[in-house]
Amino acid sequence: MSVLDIPERSLVVLVGASGSGKSTFARAHFGPYETLSSDVFRGLVAGDEADQSATPAAFDALQYVAGKRLEAGLLTVIDATSVQPESRRRLVELAKAHDLLPVAIVFDLPESTCLSRNAERTDRLIPPAAVKRQSDQLRRGLRHLGKEGFRKVHILRTLDEVATAEIERTRLLNDRSDEHGPFDAIGDVHGCLGELRSLLGCLGYTLVHDDEGRAVDAVHPEGRRVIFLGDLVDRGPDVVGVLRLAMGMVASGSALAVPGNHEAKLVRALRGARVTPTHGLAETLAQLAGESAEFRERVADFCYGLVSHLVLDEGRLVVAHAGLKEQYHGRASGRVRSFALYGDTTGETDEFGLPVRYPWAEDYRGAAVVLYGHTPVPSVEWVNNTACLDTGCVFGGALSAMRYPEREVVAVPAERVWYEPVRPLVSETPQRAPGALHLADVQGRMIVETGIIGRVSIKEQQAAGGLETMSRWAVDPRWLTYLPPTMSPPATSTREGFLEHPDEAFASFRDHGVTDVICEEKHMGSRAVVLVSRDPARFDAPEGWRGVVHTRTGRAFFPADEEATMLARLDDALERAGLWDELGADWILLDGEIVPWSAKAGPLIRDLFASVGAAGAAATGAAAQVLAAALASGIDVTALAERTRVRADDVDRFRQAYRRYVGPADEVGFAPFQVLAAGRDTFEQRDHGWHLAVADRLAQVAPDLVMSTARMRIDLGDPASTNAATTWWEQLTDAGGEGMVVKPFANLTRTAKGLVQPGIKVRGREYLRIVYGPDYTTPANIARLRDRDVGRKRSLAAREYALGIEALRRVTAGEPLWRVHEAVFGALALESDPLDPRL
Repeated sequence: MSVLDIPERSLVVLVGASGSGKSTFARAHFGPYETLSSDVFRGLVAGDEADQSATPAAFDALQYVAGKRLEAGLLTVIDATSVQPESRRRLVELAKAHDLLPVAIVFDLPESTCLSRNAERTDRLIPPAAVKRQSDQLRRGLRHLGKEGFRKVHILRTLDEVATAEIERTRLLNDRSDEHGPFDAIGDVHGCLGELRSLLGCLGYTLVHDDEGRAVDAVHPEGRRVIFLGDLVDRGPDVVGVLRLAMGMVASGSALAVPGNHEAKLVRALRGARVTPTHGLAETLAQLAGESAEFRERVADFCYGLVSHLVLDEGRLVVAHAGLKEQYHGRASGRVRSFALYGDTTGETDEFGLPVRYPWAEDYRGAAVVLYGHTPVPSVEWVNNTACLDTGCVFGGALSAMRYPEREVVAVPAERVWYEPVRPLVSETPQRAPGALHLADVQGRMIVETGIIGRVSIKEQQAAGGLETMSRWAVDPRWLTYLPPTMSPPATSTREGFLEHPDEAFASFRDHGVTDVICEEKHMGSRAVVLVSRDPARFDAPEGWRGVVHTRTGRAFFPADEEATMLARLDDALERAGLWDELGADWILLDGEIVPWSAKAGPLIRDLFASVGAAGAAATGAAAQVLAAALASGIDVTALAERTRVRADDVDRFRQAYRRYVGPADEVGFAPFQVLAAGRDTFEQRDHGWHLAVADRLAQVAPDLVMSTARMRIDLGDPASTNAATTWWEQLTDAGGEGMVVKPFANLTRTAKGLVQPGIKVRGREYLRIVYGPDYTTPANIARLRDRDVGRKRSLAAREYALGIEALRRVTAGEPLWRVHEAVFGALALESDPLDPRL
């Protein structure tokens, strides 16, 4: 049995004459969507797989589809004869264009075998002359396959070899995605052994020495590992010492490493190539000359074996010496290696004679963190989720490390200037500041990666609607860190006279296997997100700025003076409740309701609900007078009079319903029910008991501003518990309350069925008159309104919830504004889709 190793991300070309068994082999070893057959594509473009005149068009279509698969990084198998060098050349170029490896599996079977097999075929006839021609072309080109650009060539020469062959899918050398860290990435060392030893000590590593007292390893008590970002050699005072330590750490598993351009040049020099010994190479070679030939060979092997870049932590971290743009992550080609070693240059030189490098980080939009070095900078700065860690130690700067995933920078100053720089250290901060946004960020179709449900797709028309709202009415994007999700109602109740009832909400959570839930009173107010900040600079705000209060669509809730007053009062409440110290933060983000409803919805109540109520009262009152006169004159209008009385009663109930939520303008309160984030932390993993306890503490110290939320924790597996919750809901709604929200007590919850709804609102029978109209309870209207589908609403709620959590995680991680804005904007864009607002 022969094992054919195939890179997981590659283009596999099956090469062989007709009848050599390529298609049978492909069906046995590859998935149905992985294999692209030339026969199938002839059928697609001409309706006949045997129509050889369709071959050019078929191959054009095949290559287009193959290109799309390679663009997505998917293994792609080409099932065609591919015996002609020109057809193979086009496929090799296709693989290289997408920076993936071309692999050939050659079916070099005897010509007689291919002829006999084709003679037995009933689907179509392949002329024997064509088979002989193909076999001859194959053998003439066989010895040149390696030179054609194939990275691997597997040749099967007998039927037994074909029958027993096994495919082993191997990961690319740069794929270390199963290694999760934590890591400490270290920038360009350049032979500065003293600074490296000091930095490792600051990071908590213990040095291991050999019998001669030389550092040969370093281990961390918590299992952390170093990532060397290249350029260990040249310019510094002890290149040999740095290499001995770094190689020892890599060999023991205490470190990973990627090559720098200086290692690439050193390998060529040690292998005898003609190189110009500049930029410190001469000094390195002189230091190595004092070591044994065995050590020099170990150095050459070590540097040669380093992979251009590494993809780590499930793709969340990418390391490369000069950085790497997103389209090259996890790819393998000379172009990728060149970029990783040298970056991208404009072809120009600056006033110091050095190449002008293209600022690729300005355009980076990837979800992965990219850590790199190569270009010395005065200090580590985040640019679009990338950071350069070369802080010019050998030039008298500092040796810096980035702790991952913590994103903490640890640095030690250089002991001295070891090598005079050609040019002074300059900042890599791009012309586009981290706090700037581009229109292109939010135009067209968007894909937002979330840590909860994966990719969320935003359609172009949704983005256009979100852009309209954001650009015209939303608060400053720098302060818009979160938008709450829409909330789904339960499935329609089957109880007579009810559209919504707790039974259906409870059933939904049971269906997901969730039995521990909490029912929270639903305050009839307006959803508000409140950001209270003691550090305006954190949000690029002017001095004296305290934060912002905005609606669930990002609009400012209050005029500036009212907002400032409320934020000052909340700041004081947070202080007196001890929450600033407890959370260890200088900003806190709260989710809740501003009450009364009229504080925000006054015009809506006045212009819509009050006018409907007044018109209804006037109409039914006038009709009642006319009908009373008719009855008095002996006309039998009893049935009509009764219907009018019922309508008048419904109008009165409607007016009572909305009037409950009108209050004095100077008695505005805030009912928080969740602490969204503070400082560097998000709290979606804290249960709702903790969140409501925080709200209680605020209400205790500021009862004139903050309201508590009534709640009941229940066990859905206990009928007595659910009955008690239903009774509580009935009491709330009978007393004029809006209803309640049922949530998983644990907060963010996933089960085998996926993400559980963060909350299901169950509104009271009388409150729903505001939503559906005064007479919605009539049997005919109830029957019509029961025909509603909450499926789309629940899907929307789940996607917006995931985007909201993603935004919070990005802002607490200190990611650039465009990354935070991407998730916030996505939630707003989804809201632009037409959906029954009454749900």
